[in-house]
Amino acid sequence: MQHAVRGTQSALGESNGGIPGDQQAALDDHAKATWQVVREKLRSEFGATAYRYWLDPVALIAVEAGVARLGAPTRAMRDWVTQHYLDRIQSFWHSEDENIHFVEIVVVQPANGNGQKNASSSATSNSVAQSANSSARGRISDDVARLDKAANEVTGAEGSGLSYAGNAKGLVSGGRKAIGTMSDDGISAALDPRYTFDNFVIGKPNEFAYAAARRLAEAESVPFNPLFLYGGVGLGKTHLMHAIAWHIRRTQPHRTVIYLSAEKFMYRFIRALRDKNTVDFKDQFRSVDVLMVDDVQFISGKDSTQEEFFHTFNALVDQGRQIIVSADKSPSDLEDIEERLRSRLGSGLVADIHATTYELRLGILESKAERQNIELPQRVMEFLAHKITANVRELEGALNRVIAHAQLVGREISLEMVQDVLHDVLRASERRVSIEEIQKKVAEHFNIKVSDMHSARRARAVARPRQVAMYLSKQLTTHSLPEIGRKFGGRDHTTVMHAVRKIEELHVSDPSLSEDIDLLRRMLEG
Repeated sequence: MQHAVRGTQSALGESNGGIPGDQQAALDDHAKATWQVVREKLRSEFGATAYRYWLDPVALIAVEAGVARLGAPTRAMRDWVTQHYLDRIQSFWHSEDENIHFVEIVVVQPANGNGQKNASSSATSNSVAQSANSSARGRISDDVARLDKAANEVTGAEGSGLSYAGNAKGLVSGGRKAIGTMSDDGISAALDPRYTFDNFVIGKPNEFAYAAARRLAEAESVPFNPLFLYGGVGLGKTHLMHAIAWHIRRTQPHRTVIYLSAEKFMYRFIRALRDKNTVDFKDQFRSVDVLMVDDVQFISGKDSTQEEFFHTFNALVDQGRQIIVSADKSPSDLEDIEERLRSRLGSGLVADIHATTYELRLGILESKAERQNIELPQRVMEFLAHKITANVRELEGALNRVIAHAQLVGREISLEMVQDVLHDVLRASERRVSIEEIQKKVAEHFNIKVSDMHSARRARAVARPRQVAMYLSKQLTTHSLPEIGRKFGGRDHTTVMHAVRKIEELHVSDPSLSEDIDLLRRMLEG
């Protein structure tokens, strides 16, 4: 999907600031309402401080052809939001409007009152879209200047030898296109320069996946095909895939590598069908040396896309080319995936990444602080490693908030400061359990497959555990009934209501089931 940007909303209120008139016209009431809902969800999840500094200035420009386009007032802010928040923005948006498949964030040029680009904008890269309010305009410029400086210091962008090149959709190093931008049409997604093997912190939960990824990256022939990496959100799958691509690009520059998400693969396939250009599409994807597809679970239920991916898969394997795939579940647990494709995905090496341990989280914090040359008190690192356990992405996001706050406000990093800055995150982490975790635990307890949670099977041995999982999802998460229903194979919210009421009744009348529920609840609440 596409993304667009609007002027800084914190100072411009709900106005469209410096957005040209033709872009304003591309927004309807539904798109605006959806964007407002997404913004509220972002504020709730990431807290008021992070929202004010990083997300509030981002604005909606256009929604068209399944793409939502957002805009940021500066390049530094665009890069920061893309790296740390884009996944959640896309997830929230798709949950509100299933017609939106992609979100894109671009830098919006400030506009003058006539809707024309300000000629001096290139000389003032830290200014935001101009507003009628002159006092607000000065305040915005000051804020963005501080944000640019903080973003550079936090991400280590200054002096890294990396820059963004004009219209290229990726990173450029030393004047050459990085692996993420091997073609002008942006077929391959950009790679994060921080996601290398050297920066990957190894622990017991990820050591096997790391060893497999390293072996594959260093091999000149195909050691196993495909490599299938799976694990929960934010545990390091994408990091390892980027690391493989960077290593191959550096040591075997003659090999052609494409890295992209399954959603983007689907989007490009749909566009090729629409443009009647499937021959070029097949040539592009079947002539590479290494094809890397992230989050393959997104093609679940997309029969035509699965068909094309299956044939692409076979063509590459037959030619001895390497395929690397990631997902949030193992091949056998992927629902709404054709059996032949599921079998193919599991035919190589399947490597899972488990939830992080305290020791691994502490090591990640120590490594990140050392790389950024940040003095982080040991008590603070131990506190964060103990309190934020959901995933690595959330842990790093919390650390980035602390560092950004210290840089912007000039406040020394201490345990008290961390508790103040992260109060919302810490409160949510006191008991945050995902629906996926509930489904997995319940399935293990009742000895059924996780895929049964999403299936249409109505046998009592499957239906009752599924109702228990729905009940616990309602009790232990903040998800709404429709959201819970979507996680259980797209069921209606009334089905979830019935399940909750039924289990509440059985909790009282069935001692055996009551014991099961209490045990599961204690396990999930830790």
